[in-house]
Amino acid sequence: MSRTSAVGGWRLAVGYARRMSIRSKRGVRLDRALSKLGVASRVEARQLIADGRVRVAARIVRNAAHLVDPERDEITLDHAKPQSRVWRTIAFHKPKGVVTTRRDPEGRPTVFDVLGDEATSLVAVGRLDMASTGLLLLTTDTQLANELTEPSNAIVRRYVVSVRGALSDDDAARMTSGIDGLRARSVQVRKRSTRETHLIVELVEGKNREIRRMLDTLGHPVTRLLRVAFGSIELGDLQPGQWREVDADEIQRRENRGTTPDSSKVTRSANSRADRSSSRGGQENIRRRAR
Repeated sequence: MSRTSAVGGWRLAVGYARRMSIRSKRGVRLDRALSKLGVASRVEARQLIADGRVRVAARIVRNAAHLVDPERDEITLDHAKPQSRVWRTIAFHKPKGVVTTRRDPEGRPTVFDVLGDEATSLVAVGRLDMASTGLLLLTTDTQLANELTEPSNAIVRRYVVSVRGALSDDDAARMTSGIDGLRARSVQVRKRSTRETHLIVELVEGKNREIRRMLDTLGHPVTRLLRVAFGSIELGDLQPGQWREVDADEIQRRENRGTTPDSSKVTRSANSRADRSSSRGGQENIRRRAR
């Protein structure tokens, strides 16, 4: 990452990120805070910190594990002053074979490569692994991203899953009761044969490869995993590589689907922040593009 690009991205992002919701009283790691800005990966953020280019409260910090409160602490990169950015959220159909990171050290294609200029200032809300496809939300609202992925908010993610072999009802029940610290909110068997089983799986946490790990333990490797909903946002008819705008009203339209009662505060705060973003103009929430 060049010094110029890092500073430019920072000016767009840091002011808004300072308003991130900090659930831990101790704050978050500095490298994670920088990564959430969307201008550097976690690895690149650590290098920026080690190079002495990041300051907290006007003091150079070289420890990536240093805890900060982006809502209160003044964080600067190369002395760049923060600027606010426009509220924007998109729904993207992540194709297979791309990773959910801004820059991959192994040189693999990323969701930001697929989106190109449309991904400017956006950060991914959680992740989908390289082999998985389906709905991925990206937003300029880092507070919304944190709230949607916060386990205590219990935002439901829904997946269509195919596995090898005939998954029994007992094994489906094990997934909801818990396997090695992993647990599904619900598991519905849609079709079963000796060759394969088709499932609908719902999660309320985004642990790494959670569905795949549970099913591997049960002896039924995943052959297809497609996320079709995240909270109230649905994949719909988006094809791989396509995206559409999402407005705050769509996030709020829960209709008792995909969220729990405790998550209403997420949609209220998203609406409030979107309303404060005055330069957006208008939301074209049915626009789709494919690369």
